[in-house]
Amino acid sequence: MSGTKLDRVVIRLAGDSGDGMQLTGDQFTAASAAFGNDLATLPNFPAEIRAPRGTIPGVSSFQVHFADFDILTPGDRPDVLVAMNPAALKANVTDVPAGGTVIINSDEFTKANLSKVGYSGDPLTALDQFDVHTVAMSTLTRTAVEPAGVSKKQAERAKNMFALGLLCWMYSRPTEGIERFLRQKFTGPIAEANVLAFRAGWNYGETTEAFAATYEVAPAKLPPGTYRQISGNTALAYGLLAAGERSGLQIMLGTYPITPASDILHELAKHKNFGVLTFQAEDEIAGIGAALGASYGGALGVTTTSGPGLALKSETIGLAVMTELPLVIIDVQRGGPSTGLPTKTEQADLLQAMYGRNGESPVPIVAPQSPSDCFAVALEATRIALKYRTPVILLSDGAIANGSEPWLIPDVTTLPDLRVEFATEPNATDGSGQFWPYVRDPQTLARAWAVPGTPGLQHRIGGLEKADLTGHISYDPQNHDRMVRLRRDKVAHIDVPDIRVDDPSGGHARVLALGWGSSYGPITAGCRLTRLDGLPIAQAHLRHLNPLPGNLAEVLRAYDTIVVPEMNLGQLATLLRGAYKADIRSHTKVTGLPFKAEELHEVFTRVIQWISKSPKRRAA
Repeated sequence: MSGTKLDRVVIRLAGDSGDGMQLTGDQFTAASAAFGNDLATLPNFPAEIRAPRGTIPGVSSFQVHFADFDILTPGDRPDVLVAMNPAALKANVTDVPAGGTVIINSDEFTKANLSKVGYSGDPLTALDQFDVHTVAMSTLTRTAVEPAGVSKKQAERAKNMFALGLLCWMYSRPTEGIERFLRQKFTGPIAEANVLAFRAGWNYGETTEAFAATYEVAPAKLPPGTYRQISGNTALAYGLLAAGERSGLQIMLGTYPITPASDILHELAKHKNFGVLTFQAEDEIAGIGAALGASYGGALGVTTTSGPGLALKSETIGLAVMTELPLVIIDVQRGGPSTGLPTKTEQADLLQAMYGRNGESPVPIVAPQSPSDCFAVALEATRIALKYRTPVILLSDGAIANGSEPWLIPDVTTLPDLRVEFATEPNATDGSGQFWPYVRDPQTLARAWAVPGTPGLQHRIGGLEKADLTGHISYDPQNHDRMVRLRRDKVAHIDVPDIRVDDPSGGHARVLALGWGSSYGPITAGCRLTRLDGLPIAQAHLRHLNPLPGNLAEVLRAYDTIVVPEMNLGQLATLLRGAYKADIRSHTKVTGLPFKAEELHEVFTRVIQWISKSPKRRAA
């Protein structure tokens, strides 16, 4: 049967947190990546390890957007919703557009399950605007896996593979990789049961008359090269591995597990063959202390955390500022404050990264814009840390960390050379033959870095203020003033690439959309929709948040209004208003979910229409 050709599809799988929706989504994504589609994903799951079964708080979902062209977001609305129970239907059906497809596991729509979520009658009677398919997935799965000889409970747990098989049939996904994965992940009868359930779902689609057609989404025309599917956390781990190879330094990760950053630890722990040392400490403070100690010893210290952990690490970050040692701090942001929304995304740690320490303690800040961009940004954070002898904060977030997309594997020879030169000889300028730890490079203001134990280079560092050059403890007021300004100037003069502006209007746009972090995809998609309506809008995105690009003031002056969408209450906008004379307009959101392209399209359209009625204030 030939399939109906589509250019893009958004699918959302939803069920209980124990129904395997994340695994199912991951495998459908892997099959789409192997097929050659461009894709973006949005996992969404409860914070509780196992929320009450059949309730809305316990619903876990996975959304995947795949297309035959370059896409930027996991999609605003699902074209297809697979609901494994009434709670999954109620939590997600309002997002499905009219005419969308809803596939329901009818076995779970019992009176008891319906009452749990407040359905007094059959909710399917109110779904006339959708293409609804009821499938007895649990029953069909139990029958299909009988040859495997597993228990009834084990059989029912394979129903997610039935749903996966049905979707793979509907959208012509390759199946060999999924079956190979199932046989590797599971063993014995469990593996066989999952494979049988997967095949049963595919065969159901092939033989039933309920589904009239299959669909085809052709491979995307991406730049030539070798690709793989990658999540943000995996890309960060690989970037750190590459940084170790390109610098010649051992990577030492001192960390404490915290959602949603823990997968970086898990991934790096697999790669001891690259000389990586991973240390799971007893708490956040011990983790960063070990990492800073590794940097003192001549390694590249790295620590990973989320917002609450960053708060605990603040004293040691200040120590790294004072000792002027390289340190990479990765903060995978989540909803806050305090424990907040552990499994939801947010961009609300920017001001904490900028100012969340005592004293004058400036720290460079970088942020990736997508999962695959995490690889390059990990290398950039390492470059800055090593070249300028400073801690660097890398701000990822939950949407980037858990989301995935195709990654063009780079040619290793194109990666930056990160090698460093340790001090090997005394450097005192008074002819004493001593080593002075605070003699600085005149270009970067970075101090000399000596590995402890190097003969003749004994020196003292620590949290107390040090005398310029010699490093002796100093309480002299003028020395402290000088050292504070030197540390500030070192960060302020870090070489940062100019920000680039995308303005297809050739300079006619009066509105600039400016973002940072994971808002890149929705902002770019929103700008595309705005331009399709014939409205001019320019776009720029910040990777370096401290220091900001040197040409940013000039860029902001070129537009009448700058719209800054953020998943916080306007933190970047606050910084920009303080630093530049520009009309900065915030659009904020703190729902724990990313922006939607259509949402930002509406914001941009309103601002453009408003500004078009006022006199032009700035030069084009």
